[in-house]
Amino acid sequence: MSNPQTYEFTSKTVQTEYPLIDNDPHFKRVVRYARPSDYVHGVVAAAAGPGLLYTMEKMAPSQVGKGGFARAMRLCGVIGLTGGFFYFYQRSILRFYGMSENRREVDLDMREMVDRVKAGQPLYGVSQLTPSMQGVAARQSRYSALFMGVLPWFNFVNHNQHGVDTAKYYQQAEKELEAERLAQGGA
Repeated sequence: MSNPQTYEFTSKTVQTEYPLIDNDPHFKRVVRYARPSDYVHGVVAAAAGPGLLYTMEKMAPSQVGKGGFARAMRLCGVIGLTGGFFYFYQRSILRFYGMSENRREVDLDMREMVDRVKAGQPLYGVSQLTPSMQGVAARQSRYSALFMGVLPWFNFVNHNQHGVDTAKYYQQAEKELEAERLAQGGA
C-alpha cells in the first residue's frame, strides 16, 4: 500500500510592470479603493447605451407603438448599469493585480494592513468557512476579473490566500511602533 501524498499549491503570480497588491481582493475592498476616475468611467459607460438609443430614436423614430420605446429604454438602462458597474469594478481591481498604475492603492494597502497588525486584527478579516473551503473559494476567484467579460465572478470570502508576502506589513508595523516608542521616550 502506498503512502498518501499531500500537495501544496502556491498562488500563481502574473508578471506585471507594477507591484501586486492582492490577486484575490474582497469585493468590498475593490469598491473601497476605487478612484474617482473609476466612478466617472463607470457612469459614462452606463449612460452610453441609453443615451445612444435615445439619440437614435430622436433622429429616426422606430414607430414601435405604445410603450415599446419605454420598455426598450428600461432594458437598455439595466444593461447599461450592469456594464457600467463591471467596467468600474474592473478598472479598480486591475490595480490590485498590478496591471495598471497603482501607487495610491499600494499606499492605502500598506496603511490599512499595518493598522490591522497594530490593532491585533487578522489581515484579511475573519471567515466563517473552514480553511479548506476558504482555499476552494480563493482558487475559484483568483484573477477572476481577467475573465469578467465572459463570467463575472467576485470574491465575497475572507481568506488568507492573496499571493503576497505579508511579512512586509508586520515589518512596517514594527518600525512604526519602534518610532513611536522612541518619540515617547525622548519627549
